[in-house]
Amino acid sequence: MSATKSINFYAIIPARYKSSRFPGKPLANILGKPMFWHVYARAKKCSMLKEVYLATDDNRIFKAASDLGVPVLMTSEEHKSGTDRVLEAAQKLKLPDDSVVVNIQGDEPALNPEMLTELLMPFTTSSEVQVTTLARQISFEQAKDPNIVKVVCSSSGRALYFSRSPIPFGRDNQPKYLGHIGLYAMRMNILAKFKTLGESRLEKWEKLEQLRLLEADIPILVVQTNFECHGVDRPEDIPRVCQLLSEG
Repeated sequence: MSATKSINFYAIIPARYKSSRFPGKPLANILGKPMFWHVYARAKKCSMLKEVYLATDDNRIFKAASDLGVPVLMTSEEHKSGTDRVLEAAQKLKLPDDSVVVNIQGDEPALNPEMLTELLMPFTTSSEVQVTTLARQISFEQAKDPNIVKVVCSSSGRALYFSRSPIPFGRDNQPKYLGHIGLYAMRMNILAKFKTLGESRLEKWEKLEQLRLLEADIPILVVQTNFECHGVDRPEDIPRVCQLLSEG
């Protein structure tokens, strides 16, 4: 591994108002605070992060964040992905080219801050690391769910492929499956390049934007974690998250 200098890590939480299954999701009330506040508060507990910002496209979210003292930026309504919104926010902030930007999903109010530390640590040991993400072992039953993205890795931990299908295929024996966790950390120059690459062939088929990077020969280092995410997809998920947060 090559030596690396001190790095500035920033986190940006994309929070759009429109959602087909849960409109206004970032403003959903969780234990008296909007959901985005919980994501921000959890991220702030990661000591490796220099700053944490919210990036939104909606005045209601912008005002609520401002009222709660959460650093927030207004971004375009036209973005097709959270990564595009994160890039616009990073460019508005004029983040240095050698910084690392973490894209934190805005619907993870029970996020464990230690997951962010796991995500960022590889950048401190090697200057060759360009993108990191997380994965955890899942069961065969979970692997069959197309809503749970699977990843297979090389012996060095680099992602070989992401799919909604259960990969790898176990012809004679049932393999171990890794479920992808949608947290990403990218060097600023890679984040900017992501936009210029445009939607890739595999990305269109699988509806997985991380495949854009693999098709462009940009390596993604997969860090295995024992932690689990508890995202909010629908209003029915709120009570479960409230219980998790209440339990600490």
